[in-house]
Amino acid sequence: MSKPKLQSVYQETILPDLMKEKGYKNTLQAPRLTKVVINTGVSASLDKAAVEEAARDVSSIAGQKAVITRARKSISNFKLREGMPIGAKVTLRGARMWEFVYRCLNIALPNIRDFRGVPNKLDGSGNYTLGVSDHTIFPEISTDGSRRNMGMDITFVTSADNDADGHNLLSRLGMPFRKNQSAESDAQAA
Repeated sequence: MSKPKLQSVYQETILPDLMKEKGYKNTLQAPRLTKVVINTGVSASLDKAAVEEAARDVSSIAGQKAVITRARKSISNFKLREGMPIGAKVTLRGARMWEFVYRCLNIALPNIRDFRGVPNKLDGSGNYTLGVSDHTIFPEISTDGSRRNMGMDITFVTSADNDADGHNLLSRLGMPFRKNQSAESDAQAA
C-alpha cells in the first residue's frame, strides 16, 4: 500500500523546510500532525436511532468505525441520564488520518457556500478545532439519505508546543486560514 499523498508532501518538502527554518537537528523535534478527532453530539431528547445514524455518518466520513459516546453524569434540565448515548466520535491516526486531512482540506471545505477561510484561533498548545455546521459538505454523505443536518467538531492535534508552530504547520499542510482582518482594512484604507 502506498503512502497517502499529503503524508508524502509532509515528509519530502514540509519537514525539511521546517528543520532548516527552525534549525532542528532531529526530525522528531519538528512539529507534526499526531491525530485527528471527529466528534459530534446528538440531542438527548432524540431517539436512539438518531445516535446510530450519527455514528454511521461519522464512520463513513472518517473511514473508520465510530464509538458512541455516553453521558458521564445526569442533568435533569436536559433530560439526560448517566450512561445515555449522546453522540459519536472517531480518532484517526496514521494513513487514515492523512487521507482524511487531504479530503477535508481539498474537497470538503471548498464545498462550503461562501467559504472565506477558517478562523485563525488555536488552543494555546498548537492544536486546532474546526467546527462544521453541516456534515453534508463531505462527499461520503448523500443529501437524500440523511434525515437531519448534523454539526461536528474536527480537532487537529499537533506535536507543536505553541500556537505559532502549530499555525505554521497547518498552513503548510493547506489549512485555509482567513487573512488578517486588520491587514485587509489597512490595505483598503490606503
